Amino acid sequence: MKAESVKAESADPACTELPGAAHKGPVSHALSRVARLHRIAAGKLLKGAGLYPGQEFLMMRLWDAGAVRQSELIKAVDLDPSTVTKMLQRLEQTGHVRRCPDPGDRRAVLVEATDDSCALHSDVDRAWSDLEEHTLAGLDAAERQELARLLAKVEANLCQGTEGCPESC
Repeated sequence: MKAESVKAESADPACTELPGAAHKGPVSHALSRVARLHRIAAGKLLKGAGLYPGQEFLMMRLWDAGAVRQSELIKAVDLDPSTVTKMLQRLEQTGHVRRCPDPGDRRAVLVEATDDSCALHSDVDRAWSDLEEHTLAGLDAAERQELARLLAKVEANLCQGTEGCPESC
């Protein structure tokens, strides 16, 4: 069976066609596309700081929380343990994090940001600021506030009944 494109009701040229299977979920389709493009844009900005996409979330958590058990970090960022381990290995190789045994439980590993990661902190801050401006270009302050409000509602909807939902929900 050949997939048909369905015209979306929006006049926005970026959103004029939907795959046939997505015609009953135009907002979900748009959110998926926007999330993918946002991640690509973030990756380009973070590349200048020497980070791969997603590593900044680990660093943000470590900068805010201080030393944490690796298992707690994995839960906080809601990623596959092997993915987080690989990210931490790369960050450790570049001198941005340090891992050591937890003195309270030698089986557990503590992870913390190093003093050398301070310069990285300002690079991540600048990248996220640039990403915000690029993402929201053309929206006035009221539209930005309304978009944030609506996305918070969508996030809360998605968190209902979802195991492993981020702590912020």
